[in-house]
Amino acid sequence: MNEIIEKRNEPWREALRKDLKNKDRMTIPRVKMPELDAEYRSRNYEEVNQGLSLEQAIEESKRCLDCPNPACITGCPVEIDIPGFIKNIERNEILKAATVLKATSALPAVCGRVCPQEKQCESQCIRLKMNSESVAIGHLERFAADYAIDHSKDSEISNTVIARADARSNPVNKIAVIGSGPAGLSFAGDMAKYGYDVTVFEALHEIGGVLKYGIPEFRLPNAIVDVEINNLKQLGVKFITNCIVGKTISQQDLLDEGFKGIFIASGAGLPNFMDIPGENLSGVLSSNEYLTRVNLMGANREETDTPVFFGKNVAVIGGGNTAMDSVRTARRLGAEKAMIIYRRSEEEMPARLEEVHHAKEEGVIFMNLYNPIEYIGDEKGRVRQMVLQKMTLGEPDASGRRRPVEIPGATETIDVDLVIVAIGVSPNPLIPDTFQGLNVSKWGTIIVNQDTLQTDLPEMYAGGDIVRGGATVILAMGDGRKAAKAMHEAIKKALWS
Repeated sequence: MNEIIEKRNEPWREALRKDLKNKDRMTIPRVKMPELDAEYRSRNYEEVNQGLSLEQAIEESKRCLDCPNPACITGCPVEIDIPGFIKNIERNEILKAATVLKATSALPAVCGRVCPQEKQCESQCIRLKMNSESVAIGHLERFAADYAIDHSKDSEISNTVIARADARSNPVNKIAVIGSGPAGLSFAGDMAKYGYDVTVFEALHEIGGVLKYGIPEFRLPNAIVDVEINNLKQLGVKFITNCIVGKTISQQDLLDEGFKGIFIASGAGLPNFMDIPGENLSGVLSSNEYLTRVNLMGANREETDTPVFFGKNVAVIGGGNTAMDSVRTARRLGAEKAMIIYRRSEEEMPARLEEVHHAKEEGVIFMNLYNPIEYIGDEKGRVRQMVLQKMTLGEPDASGRRRPVEIPGATETIDVDLVIVAIGVSPNPLIPDTFQGLNVSKWGTIIVNQDTLQTDLPEMYAGGDIVRGGATVILAMGDGRKAAKAMHEAIKKALWS
């Protein structure tokens, strides 16, 4: 933080503050992200948010007050120098803004699209205390990252510029990463910058983990993920796909191949179900299966080898971002009636407000304060109806949200031909079950030292959903950065003490 404060005192930053006083900055309204028309976009996979223009980004950057103690940074799990990159946008040095982002974030173009900034960095913006809307940090992050992608040939950003390689680090040290989701990619990027030989093992045929199989292209285009992955390849990170650690290769195989450190980022890919009557009927499936088939395996195309039933009356159970992704996908696959079934009120929904807003614009029906208690099938064993229990809200539970309570005798039966269950996931059990010596919780998560993310096995660290049980992209990335720093320090101590 001291370095960030020193940068604030650089002459060009002081000049910006003098050129436009805070009272004038406070009068600038928050930018509105351009979006595709709702009716048009609800039937295709084009990205909904269209990004800011240069003029919009510069104007929005002027809203930043360049605080002496920027609380927005403390709200960012990867501790981006937020005022630093925003002020570079204000002076129209966009590539330098991207350089600031890439110094701490391995995936800025991804985070600018899918991170819940309104609950993290933007929630700490000083403007909120002045009864003003926060600076659109997420929009500006996306703008700078996309600008760098579009101007890559002219960009001054290179691996040598952004690398923080320690002069004493030993490049012969081999590091393995299990899983190529946000935690694994963030860890891999930082370890490569420290000078290590990093190999990422991915079970699927595509790199990116949940960024590829879990998030639809209308929210996060695969091309954006691929660009970020290519940046890691340029840093020297190697990727091996179709390799299931714990099956294809073992814990001992990794050690025998000379890997000195292992970061477990295998995620939470085990879907949760409700264990209610009729749940095994054809047409009732998890959001994991539904989104993976569509996003990663092209189930929305006629020629696919792994088709998915599109459905006309589609019900999605849950109120998180995955539920919104699923129901908005169903609309794009032709659902005439796409419904969200959620046992709490809309105020308690964990999904981003933007995703809820977009879903409503696209014609999604919200049935709040309902909970499924039974699925009814036809003579062929396919779901055709769903029995819903009407709920009300009681006292807050451990999460701080009001607890849903059944209203006795209040049920409703509705027609459905496809049900997608999106009520959360559990950690992938393969690594905890096959790696000897790991301490595992009753929920299947790997128990780690919270300060270092080191497991009970000294050479192994873990982060992301395999530790948290389900979290955001940016929190997983924060784990990757924390684990990389801790592992690097541990290796330095062992080698040079």
